[in-house]
Amino acid sequence: MNRILPITLLLLFASALLAEQPDRYWPKWRGAADAGSTSLGNYAAKFSGTDNLEWKTELPGKGCSTPIVWGENILLTCPVDGKDAVLSFDWSGKKRWQTTIGEERRGKHRNGSGSNPSVITDDGKNLFVYFKSSNLACVSIDGQVLWKQNLQKKYARDTLYWDLGTSPVLTKDYVVIATLHAGESYLVAFERKTGKQAWYISRNYKTPTEGDHSYSTPHVIERDGKEIIVVWGAEHLTGHDATDGSIIWSAGDFNPTGKRNWVTVASTVIAGDMVVIPYGRGSRLAGVKLNGKGDVTKSHRPWTRQDTGAFVPTPAVHDGKVYMLRDRGEVVCVDPSNGKTVWSGKLPKKGSSYYSSPTVADGKIYCTREDGVIFVATANEKFELLSENNMGERVIASPVPVANRLLLRGEKHLFCVNAPKD
Repeated sequence: MNRILPITLLLLFASALLAEQPDRYWPKWRGAADAGSTSLGNYAAKFSGTDNLEWKTELPGKGCSTPIVWGENILLTCPVDGKDAVLSFDWSGKKRWQTTIGEERRGKHRNGSGSNPSVITDDGKNLFVYFKSSNLACVSIDGQVLWKQNLQKKYARDTLYWDLGTSPVLTKDYVVIATLHAGESYLVAFERKTGKQAWYISRNYKTPTEGDHSYSTPHVIERDGKEIIVVWGAEHLTGHDATDGSIIWSAGDFNPTGKRNWVTVASTVIAGDMVVIPYGRGSRLAGVKLNGKGDVTKSHRPWTRQDTGAFVPTPAVHDGKVYMLRDRGEVVCVDPSNGKTVWSGKLPKKGSSYYSSPTVADGKIYCTREDGVIFVATANEKFELLSENNMGERVIASPVPVANRLLLRGEKHLFCVNAPKD
């Protein structure tokens, strides 16, 4: 135990350092801390698809995954000539390499693709990628495929109505995928080095139609020296032991009246000791405490709201507050301790919805409408709209603030917005 504690502290320090590191590190979809925010750096408020760009690079196919960054590598998933692929770009926008994984399974929704999940990296050594085709692979930082397999061929058939959205997550030893849909739902862990299955656990709950479909991404957290995988879907929030997938605690009763089609799209966020859960197709919001065991449905759910929520965009967490972008453009800042609104504001809708998740950086919140217009507003004590920026093409991926530059992935291009001038 005495030997484990220093290692745990070192890992926590490294995670905290990356979470606050402005220089070229954004190792997974919502950043190092799963928060969709950064506390350091200065970022532009005015730009477009043609103005205030450091560069823009054409992409070989339509993908909706958010880029990640590790040092000199900007990494994203994308279809290439009918194949699932992962691409690396440098900081001049030049493609460093591209590697194909297997046959592409194309997207169905207008705002979806076969490349929705984001890349995740284990401290820049290897990359883990997952696609709608159920192709899962480990790729070296220089683009060599180390192992790959197809989850549909190995396990249950995907029965999601729409395009797979959950990204892989990493524990100290494993890469973990949550596959939640009608029929056999499960969590599965693979050894990061070999791709060998470490454990598999069924996760099946009876729900009304489509309530068991989930597109959200889990979290991996550490409490009392134990890694826990937090999973949201099928109208249950569950905490799993990362060593074997067994359930430590669970919270249910999120749909007491049996509403149909309450599919899970937005992921949860963790703010301190609270999991904040958007659900009910954007109509509900709830908080569940993390420190439970067994059935915590009644004991660890201190608040629920039935007047707000988010259906598609996953909230951001910054400075102890939760920033929620609703599908029709309402922005709500919430106190996660009690669920109360700190402030709210409204963005223009103009016939389009908001699918991209919001990002908070430099005291500003970046909110992307599906038609490619990115709104920038203050994210401090009140809401104030600062700018409206048209990228000239649809944008579903989330903005990434790294090294004072904004990376924006559109349907056709990867954009890099200039650092602000002194």
